[in-house]
Amino acid sequence: MTREVRCIAMSVGVAAWFFALASFASRPTMEECFEGSDFIGNAALSRDAGIASGAFLGRMEDDFIAIRAFPNELRWFVHDAEDESFLLRSAREVFEHPEAPDAHRSAFLRACVERMAPR
Repeated sequence: MTREVRCIAMSVGVAAWFFALASFASRPTMEECFEGSDFIGNAALSRDAGIASGAFLGRMEDDFIAIRAFPNELRWFVHDAEDESFLLRSAREVFEHPEAPDAHRSAFLRACVERMAPR
């Protein structure tokens, strides 16, 4: 094999590895979906108790920065940027379209379970 062919083969292999990792990313467990739905329900309770949207969402974003310092296997729910986006979007929904905490919890749980399905 020439050097160029080996380089191309290695590049293809590395790309395939990254795509394989991506296919496993952002698939929460059922336990994480239940815990995440509790978090979203509690976000709605916090909203009802007077916590401002900016304060709550800003704290979440700060927490995401701190969480990134931990190895993936030690993280809860936000294993990657896609998870962060999903959880933050769901929390934002709590403040932008207020409903009862149980309604937000149920909507999150449905959406989370959909994310569990193979892609």
